[in-house]
Amino acid sequence: MAKAAPAEQLKLLELQGMDARLKSLSNRRRSLEADPRIIDLEAALGVANGELGAAKLAVHDAEAELKRAEADVEQVATRIERDEARLNSGTGLSKDLVALQKDIASLNKRRSDLEDVELEVLERLDGLRERQAAQQTIVDDIQGSFGGIRAELDAALAEVAAEENEVAGKRTGFAAGLDTGMLAVYEKTLARRGVGAARLFHGTSEGSGMQLSPGDLAEIKAAAEDDIVFCPDSGCILVRSAEWV
Repeated sequence: MAKAAPAEQLKLLELQGMDARLKSLSNRRRSLEADPRIIDLEAALGVANGELGAAKLAVHDAEAELKRAEADVEQVATRIERDEARLNSGTGLSKDLVALQKDIASLNKRRSDLEDVELEVLERLDGLRERQAAQQTIVDDIQGSFGGIRAELDAALAEVAAEENEVAGKRTGFAAGLDTGMLAVYEKTLARRGVGAARLFHGTSEGSGMQLSPGDLAEIKAAAEDDIVFCPDSGCILVRSAEWV
């Protein structure tokens, strides 16, 4: 059976307090890293960015369509201008001039139709641009919320990290002064059980929170003061003191 002076065993409670604090800080860090607000916002941002991408693509396609419509109108207008110049010159045969007039009338009808198409595309483009702007606002709002929460969590995580470093530093220094054999037993117990040491207080193990059976209690009381004894339920080291009987 491992042994350590009673006064030395009492120090395990202080060490356990530090380890409990480190465990609490670790749980706090994991909780902050898994904040559901961030998860929800990331999902919402993914959807919003997808819709924004679709809106941008629709605008791009409509702008390309508008350019084609404008080019078609310009091409017809150029032909009309050229034909009108020929007609106004008065040169050529009469039948050719009549044919030219008919061609100009047809081209004017064609230009009117194309201008209608151009106007329809322009109106549709205005609506698509408004949709894109509205979707951009949604994305910006989500990113703003995300940034605010992320800054809040980063600040909290920094506080946790700072305290973890402080407590870990104190623990290292404190553990260095403990009995090495006892410390090895404690570290092994902590790793296996999650709790390294706890008080035996008025017959109750504070490691398990349970009252020890008369048989277990009698066995522990029969152990030497420097014996390292264990909780039969939680498996942690039970630290004894005459004041806690």
